[in-house]
Amino acid sequence: MEKDLRQQKTTIIKIALFGPESTGKTTLAKQLADYYETEWVPEFARDYLQEKWEENQHICVADDMMPIAYGQTALENERLAKANKYLFCDTNLMVTKVFSEMYYGFCDSLLNEAALKHEYDLFFLTDIDVPWEKDDIRDTPEGRESVFSVFKQTLIDTNKPFIILSGDKETRLAKAISIIDNLTIAKEHDFLPSDFVQIYNRGISFEAILKQLEFLENGIVKSNLVSPAKIGNGILSLSEKDFEEKAIFFDDQKEKLKIKKFVPASGAATRMFKFLTAFLNDFDIQKETINGYINRKKDKELAIFIIGMDKFPFFKTVDQKLREIYLDFETLERDYKNYYFIKLLLSPDYFDFANKPKAVLPFHLYETHIANPIEEHLNECIHYATSNKVSNLHFTVSEIHQNLFYKGVDEVIEKIEEPSGVKINIGYSYQNKSTDSITIDEGNKLVKDKNGSLIFRPGGHGALIENLNDLDADVIFIKNIDNVIQNHIDKITLYKKALAGVLIEVQQKVFSYLQLIDQNKIEENHLADIVLFLKEALNVEMNNDFNKFTFENKISKIKELLDRPIRVCGMVKNEGEPGGGPFWVMNDKGVASLQIVETSQVDLTSKKQQLILTESTHFNPVDLVCGIKNYKNEKFDLLQFVDQKAGFIVEKSVDGKTVKSYELPGLWNGSMANWLTIFVAVPLITFNPVKTVNDLLKAAHQPQ
Repeated sequence: MEKDLRQQKTTIIKIALFGPESTGKTTLAKQLADYYETEWVPEFARDYLQEKWEENQHICVADDMMPIAYGQTALENERLAKANKYLFCDTNLMVTKVFSEMYYGFCDSLLNEAALKHEYDLFFLTDIDVPWEKDDIRDTPEGRESVFSVFKQTLIDTNKPFIILSGDKETRLAKAISIIDNLTIAKEHDFLPSDFVQIYNRGISFEAILKQLEFLENGIVKSNLVSPAKIGNGILSLSEKDFEEKAIFFDDQKEKLKIKKFVPASGAATRMFKFLTAFLNDFDIQKETINGYINRKKDKELAIFIIGMDKFPFFKTVDQKLREIYLDFETLERDYKNYYFIKLLLSPDYFDFANKPKAVLPFHLYETHIANPIEEHLNECIHYATSNKVSNLHFTVSEIHQNLFYKGVDEVIEKIEEPSGVKINIGYSYQNKSTDSITIDEGNKLVKDKNGSLIFRPGGHGALIENLNDLDADVIFIKNIDNVIQNHIDKITLYKKALAGVLIEVQQKVFSYLQLIDQNKIEENHLADIVLFLKEALNVEMNNDFNKFTFENKISKIKELLDRPIRVCGMVKNEGEPGGGPFWVMNDKGVASLQIVETSQVDLTSKKQQLILTESTHFNPVDLVCGIKNYKNEKFDLLQFVDQKAGFIVEKSVDGKTVKSYELPGLWNGSMANWLTIFVAVPLITFNPVKTVNDLLKAAHQPQ
């Protein structure tokens, strides 16, 4: 046998089966070779050691390691020459290296070097969840867990691309085929095996990655605005009496319903303190006054913050801590006091407000205590999201902040539950990492960190459609974490209940029509009423071709239009807040529908589109009530109603370089694009977001 440990170079995709003995490597190698009609490489050591045993009952010894290594390499190169696109290796020199180190305490330097050099496009690490099978040359089944750990750690330490395969042989084969097919596509698009494994471990389908790249390279088609939605043209206007009646109707119906409140609360409050962070990074108190900095940077936000400092709910707490740290605080110049205040507020060693979620920050100063958004949302929840003395509240959170939420809820839940007699059930979920997006640079190349790993970014709040899809409720209230109010809970309750009343009223009518269709009780003379209902209540107008349809096709079209999730969205008058608004939008099939559109979705190079944007009278405050079940009381698959073309391309900075990433269609934008939609004008009192810390100085967040 020629003593050569070099692999032959090839363009063949090579898959290595790797793992302890009796973990199904041979079975899978054969299965994959059969499926892909190609070669597989048997384990040279098996025949070699079986022959030793049969001749004189000799078992494997240290001196056998190099002959096995040479034999395995020769066998792999031999089969490679016959392979068709793929080669599946039942074993490899890395296995020989591991066994040598485990059983004999060392590995020949030639074997070690070759094992590290040998390249495979992917290692399948075979799990120990299959029965151990005895034969003449196998060791004992004891200690399989520790042996498996050694194999896994070896792949990690040598930086080899690997995926663990578990399950029975049918499950493993199906999983392996899917992985190999996607790996093949990845290689065709110049992704490294390590890139592919990163993507796979994140749970992102490679199809989704290719779609992201397509959007990033070619751009996203902008929304085609037809006109702004206004009162009487897409936005329903209710009188105060109407609101009261709708709220009463909801109260009459709610005991039959499971109600839940959904609060997107992921992420840190970084943007809330962005101008203060910029100030600390750019200001030198030894060289400049704060007033000088404000004038130099034209920083009105900082000026407002300093003027109103003592009105913030956290002022006394921070001020007290300052006096503990700086014993001469009272004698300091005003600039130093203000500078140290801001520094302490953001310091990771003290308050660290910019790195905490908004949910746990002090928002409102009451006579007896300071309340954060968690408390305010719990309080709201019992007022309008309660049925049969049970209130359900769901927060989407960041994993790193989970414990802060637990603590925040534990501190306040009893004092809200006890006087109200309402039991509050709290649920949590994370934004799924499988919705993350890769990033590309200005040359459309994948962006990686210093370790060569792909850089991923969260897919935006549109990812939360998956979290919403997992909930089980008849009516779901959606409201942002920072949109809470210190006063007038009665007014907030009235308008939220009224929106729910609108939802239930419309939903009951939709369900009745769909049930009649199922029972074949719709006749030709009923169609006009349904078409009118679609137009007047749901803002859905039939196109001219509808009248040419057969009766059966008309029924089919009506059912398709009615059988969808429903959202009722509160809209406030536009007073210049940044964000989305209600518009009539034309899709690529020439059908106009009501949509919430962000400015970034509009083609601002078009004067016509820009004019429509400026004519908008209302703003989206994220005040939604949703019905996510159909007329059979089954949950809709909300992912089927997303407009995938309504995503966003965002630019960020990584290590000082501009990078682009794709964000999913927004939760209340493209993710709900194909829902039945009703816009209702609601008073400004319902919209009190805290986008920057200075918003806490507004009347809605101040004691009265």
